[in-house]
Amino acid sequence: MKRIPTKALWALLLIWSLGVASAAPATLNSGDTAWMLSSSALVLLMTPGLAFFYGGLVRGRAVLNTMMMSFITIGVVGVLWIVAGYTLAFGSGTSPLIGGLGQLGLAGMSNQLNGTIPAYAYMIFQAMFAIITPALISGALIDRMRFGPFVLFVALWSLVVYAPLAHWVWAPDGWLAKLGALDFAGGTVVHMSSGFSALVAAWVLGPRLRSSKQAAIPHNIPFVLLGAGLLWFGWFGFNAGSALAADQTAALAFVTTNTATAAAMLAWVLWEVLRGQKPSAVGAATGAVVGLVAITPAAGFVSPMASIAVGALGATVCFWAVQWKPRGFLRGVDDALDVFSCHGLGGMAGAILTGIFAFTTASGVGTIQQIGIQLVGVLATILIATVGTFVLLKLIGLFFPLRASADEESLGIDLAAHEESGYTSDDLGYVASETMPISAPVVLSGSSD
Repeated sequence: MKRIPTKALWALLLIWSLGVASAAPATLNSGDTAWMLSSSALVLLMTPGLAFFYGGLVRGRAVLNTMMMSFITIGVVGVLWIVAGYTLAFGSGTSPLIGGLGQLGLAGMSNQLNGTIPAYAYMIFQAMFAIITPALISGALIDRMRFGPFVLFVALWSLVVYAPLAHWVWAPDGWLAKLGALDFAGGTVVHMSSGFSALVAAWVLGPRLRSSKQAAIPHNIPFVLLGAGLLWFGWFGFNAGSALAADQTAALAFVTTNTATAAAMLAWVLWEVLRGQKPSAVGAATGAVVGLVAITPAAGFVSPMASIAVGALGATVCFWAVQWKPRGFLRGVDDALDVFSCHGLGGMAGAILTGIFAFTTASGVGTIQQIGIQLVGVLATILIATVGTFVLLKLIGLFFPLRASADEESLGIDLAAHEESGYTSDDLGYVASETMPISAPVVLSGSSD
């Protein structure tokens, strides 16, 4: 029998050891886990931040209802995501359209890993995205949608629109993921879906009464700044957390998020000045938010310098969309807080700019091809969001009236829906919101719409 040379044995042993190492299951990384749990908490904070941002922008008689429409999504989606939402979005299976049902009620996930973090950590991180997305829609519906139908809409929308779209984009077997569409943290899944849904919902509901619309100036600008600050802070978990690890990508996403947001805030204020307006606090806050929106799909794919362009261009698109709203195709659609202009178009701009500026792509294609893939993702998002929202609202409307009555709207949606008031008649904020001249412009849009 011929003896195998010693060097050959060592070579075979090395090859075997490398094979064993590559086949070894992933192990839990405590640093990654700590970062993801912290990021989940940061993203949850964004929903109360949104409540303050939206609440400050409305009249005093609608502040509680406006804030409650954000807060209630934490309860509704927080439960539904555990029961069915997660498995519809990320459940194991082979369908390119929807997740499998094997993780209903989070079945089989105990002691499991998703990469280097517990499966539960990934699940709860994604839950926070699912929570804030329908809350964003509420900004288009303030002062006139009944609270009960809104809660039902949030529940159904999270399962029928959000979960499938999240599967398309982020699940390994989702058809947009396989196509190579880039969406680092939710430009299409979160912002475009909510923005286009808000547009359809505002159209279905119809405009506010003329009297309540004319009185609807921002009643508490410090609330707006507080909300924007909380959103900015929480967005670091939103974007940097989407790296799913405490690594170089997370650090890059953290830097690009802050840089793009700063650039967008400056761009928005600059546009105000160039139009002959004063640099406004609400404008600065709005600019920051649309910068956060624009950089979301690109955060882990672009350089810090490119993020400046993403933020500035995204803010420019949103700013001029708001200015042209009274004269464009949106005329007559009462999107009260410009959710479509800021989130729908901001998310779209960010998705396309991701294709332009990304230095790495999932499919390894060139810039032109990647832009084409991004456009496919944009169109798919528009389709599921608009059709899904229209069908759901019409279906709900068959059983429950969607709108408050004219008397309830005149009285104020806070009292009509909750039998509570954010302020007493002696509070300055309440009085100011009801007594300022009705010809004053809507500060958020800078227009006289």
